[in-house]
Amino acid sequence: MKVHESFNDFALFLYVHMALSDGTLHPSEEVVILDRLTKLYPLEGNPKKKFDEAVLAYKEADKSSIDDFINYSFKHFNHVKFAQRYKIYTDMFDIMHADGKVDEAEQKALDTLKKIIDLGASENQ
Repeated sequence: MKVHESFNDFALFLYVHMALSDGTLHPSEEVVILDRLTKLYPLEGNPKKKFDEAVLAYKEADKSSIDDFINYSFKHFNHVKFAQRYKIYTDMFDIMHADGKVDEAEQKALDTLKKIIDLGASENQ
């Protein structure tokens, strides 16, 4: 997988990762992500198109290397402040709970992200 061009693109990837970590995309998860996209891309004329493209790219990605890719990407975007990275974590928490149930795979994805964010915070001190 190729590192994203911007941190916002990477954040969108993480949102899609959370939504699809249980193998399905619930409509309420999509609603939460589309809401977040209006904040990530305020000038984007068609956030649904951007979302659909991100879902397609995620589905084509090698799932066995996702955790390594996320870890590498956070290191690549090391200039991003902890508060912004933590905001991504809280957004993913909202996505995980959007459908009213938390799948084990979703919890694992969120736990992995939290470890990576915490690791990044300690490395930047």
